Amino acid sequence: MSTLSIDETFPKGLLRPELFLGVASSITARTVGVNLSEAGNPSGSHFAGGRYGRGEVGEFVLIEGQQSLLLGRIAEIRLREPERRSIRRDFAGNSDLDALGQIQLLGCVAMDDLRVTAGVDAYPRLGDRIYAAPHRFIALLPRLMEHAADDNEPVVLNLGAIDVAQESLVTVKPERLFGRHCAILGATGGGKSWTTARIIEECIQYQAKLILIDATGEYREFAGVGVVHCHLGEPVAKAAASTSCSLPPTSFLESDFIALFEPAGKVQGPKLRAAMRSLRLAKLQPQLAPNGFVEKINQSKTAIEAAENQPGVSSKLDDPRQPFDVRMLVKQIEQECVWPTAYGEVTSKWGKEDGNFSHCLSLVARINGVLTSPAFKCVFQPDTEPALTKRIDEIINGTGKLLRICLSGIAYEFRAREIIANVIGRHLLTKARGGSFHQQPTVILVDEAHNFLGRQIGAEDYTAKLDAFELIAKEGRKYGLSICLASQRPRDITEGVLSQMGTLIVHRLTNDRDREVVERACGEIDRAASAFLPNLRPGEAAIIGTDFPIPLTIQIREPGTKPRSDGPKYQEHWAVKPPKMEA
Repeated sequence: MSTLSIDETFPKGLLRPELFLGVASSITARTVGVNLSEAGNPSGSHFAGGRYGRGEVGEFVLIEGQQSLLLGRIAEIRLREPERRSIRRDFAGNSDLDALGQIQLLGCVAMDDLRVTAGVDAYPRLGDRIYAAPHRFIALLPRLMEHAADDNEPVVLNLGAIDVAQESLVTVKPERLFGRHCAILGATGGGKSWTTARIIEECIQYQAKLILIDATGEYREFAGVGVVHCHLGEPVAKAAASTSCSLPPTSFLESDFIALFEPAGKVQGPKLRAAMRSLRLAKLQPQLAPNGFVEKINQSKTAIEAAENQPGVSSKLDDPRQPFDVRMLVKQIEQECVWPTAYGEVTSKWGKEDGNFSHCLSLVARINGVLTSPAFKCVFQPDTEPALTKRIDEIINGTGKLLRICLSGIAYEFRAREIIANVIGRHLLTKARGGSFHQQPTVILVDEAHNFLGRQIGAEDYTAKLDAFELIAKEGRKYGLSICLASQRPRDITEGVLSQMGTLIVHRLTNDRDREVVERACGEIDRAASAFLPNLRPGEAAIIGTDFPIPLTIQIREPGTKPRSDGPKYQEHWAVKPPKMEA
């Protein structure tokens, strides 16, 4: 098959005598033992531009069974006890060494078109020959594992290569990478940011639609046609072409304000909800609120009740999406702390203050603190900045390819960063449910996702769950909205979200809990495969998932636009500089 880039016709071009390893010596339901004839040599060998260990842990192999061709990976190498004693510090290699290998069975290779499937259709027999798998064949695994592959697909993403020399390139279609959502996981320094940058670079070569939530500003160097930068607040380091945006309070729901203001006790919650309901009426019927809020203390109920009962008004008053003027919230709460009827009245008039306002003073203080906080200046104190929601609409409906939203200027006080990110995610989900992405499939990339997912704010009866990105993971795919999460702490992302990720790109994970979360979230990976995760090199990643039933380890290609994720330069700034010499 010319499209498979194999030099000669199958099977001669795939099972090369130069890559012969040994023969099968034991067989179980999951593994095959092999007598490794080349493991005693002092080094590996080179073939067709690539290095082959020919008996090294982690190496992919092909087993020439009598009924089928099997794909496996060497998981263990050892010597029998008598020969183990011959390995001393002066050992320089011995081709006659009787080494034993343990091969983890991964899948089957079809004899006609080389299509690869997980599982074993027929086990090998003792004495069957085993070869190192050619790098170019392993690089084609993402395409060979497709049920109905089209070699003429115009959009493919070049992620990396099987070998360090970058000779055997691995390409993946976006449908397989993002179709069932994607997560990029890895410990600090493992290459997670480079992988994210590489994926972005590959996507914007095409007519892609990407929205990047940049938590730290490290992707600010991206530039080119179709790349748009915007920021909320004052970022620590701003992209040259970045524009300041605001996030209108109308983007917030009632639950967002409850998360922000955190009412406590049995009084504050009901009064806050009642105040928001009254302010919605003030927005719908401004003649009832000449000062911007509905006055109730010692006021008549007649006009208010008549307005509430108008067709189309009553349903909007309890709609959490109905906007209101949040700046009037404190004054309206004071108006809600009132006796339901005036002294001597039956129903037609409210009475005096009932004293409950004293129980709401802590709530009032928090509301004033949030409304005046620099962290929420882009929401409650905007100048003339364009709305972020408008920028999102322009990217979706226009020719833009990447919208980077920088949140590094948003402080952590009042949970501002988490709440604002959740509002952005819910806006995208609302547009998805409205059909905005059917003709423009869009991917939202969330960097440092562990800061935004699985958060719950509030106490007692008034808790708010920040679940916008979780809902995108659960239902966004059918609307054309996919999510790509990047995180160095998989254990802080709920298993419910990780289980929705059809593709995992996993860099080095040294924490046991992180690896356990990945194992539980992805049923296709077992402990033999996860055992390689702590030892991956920087930039090396394992691709696992529903569309990648056979875990594939690749070296991610270095991105042209590198993320600015360097740490502090102590040598440069802490070095003792010699004093200047006097002239």
